Amino acid sequence: MRIAPFSLLALALLAAPRPGGGAAAQVPDVIRIGVLSDMTGPYADLAGNGSVIAARMAAEDFADEAGAGGPKVEILAADQLNKPDVGAAIVRAWIDRDNVAAVVDVPNSAVALAVNQVLREKDRTFLASSPATSDLTGKQCSPDTVQWVFDTWALAHGTARAVVAGGGRSWFFLTADYAFGQALERDASAEVKRVGGEIRGDVRAPLNTHDFSSYLLQAQNSGAEVVALANAGADAVNAAKQAAEFGLTRSGKQRLVGLLLFLTDIDALGLADAQGLLLTEAFYWDLNDKTRAWSQRFAARDGGRMPTMDQAGVYSSVLAYLHAAQAAHSVVGHEVVAQMKRTPIDDPLFGPTTIRADGRAVHAMYLFQVKSPAESKGRWDDYTLVATIPAAEAFRPLAEGGCPLVP
Repeated sequence: MRIAPFSLLALALLAAPRPGGGAAAQVPDVIRIGVLSDMTGPYADLAGNGSVIAARMAAEDFADEAGAGGPKVEILAADQLNKPDVGAAIVRAWIDRDNVAAVVDVPNSAVALAVNQVLREKDRTFLASSPATSDLTGKQCSPDTVQWVFDTWALAHGTARAVVAGGGRSWFFLTADYAFGQALERDASAEVKRVGGEIRGDVRAPLNTHDFSSYLLQAQNSGAEVVALANAGADAVNAAKQAAEFGLTRSGKQRLVGLLLFLTDIDALGLADAQGLLLTEAFYWDLNDKTRAWSQRFAARDGGRMPTMDQAGVYSSVLAYLHAAQAAHSVVGHEVVAQMKRTPIDDPLFGPTTIRADGRAVHAMYLFQVKSPAESKGRWDDYTLVATIPAAEAFRPLAEGGCPLVP
């Protein structure tokens, strides 16, 4: 198994516990949290090193709040190479060798489903802040897992509903050929049909595809009004750039829609090519005073780059986990997650947040439209808020997911 040198990072961030320090003394002297991310692949910009920075910020802020009596925290990091077997092996080694208490990030749904199983077997916490598959709160739900930021159901319903309402009734999907893409297409297709649209076809492209020309030709020949990108990261950027070069939307008869686009994707595309795109996100750095203040702190550590919703989710989920572990006097996975479910969270980045029985963190979502170059005041000023999707409407109804934890 190859683990990137980055995986050796261990950051001791908080003061050692006070001897005999009451309830906190029942927590291990060191709480280790592993950031399992994509450091070099298609999701490195939207997660990667930025996720490690966010986890470090959460640990530091917890230290300030907990004071000298709080536990010591170490942040570990590794590159999962977008391979489920590699991700699962890293997590097993982290637990068996390093006594890691929780794993966060994991921006690949196939890897996340493998990690979810390992952490359930080991009864350690999975803070699934970056995987999109809604199966993590459906048939694969676990008493040890919280899915924090978004999922395919939320993305599909937020964007598909708006696009069909705007006249885009016939759809063709260009889909990443693994668990995430398949789940995103499934959930978006269901919503398109529910609101009166139709599906003209789909095509599956492997992860890390560089040439999308044959897929785009099929999309063009379908005659669909909407060509939906059910992929993410570098794959979504490459597909969108090649669609522009291909002249896919030049006739005005077809529209390109990204079902999972991040701020870093829009930055890579440029506003000239991305302007007018509708997208659903859980977080935007310029949303309010609290998001702006935290994002400026983050940017100062990441070369001026503003955070994505995944990176914001790492911060928020790690901070909530540490508070819950301290309150539960435990790092046993199901005990900490149960504490998180009992305690409503007033999150500075995602707003009021509750965690349901299926492990879904419920908060508002937002529909944005990408600005034109003339509307933007500078780099990272990319979105105009179109609508706020209330927490009660943003995620799949609890009874519809098929989670065995739900009565």
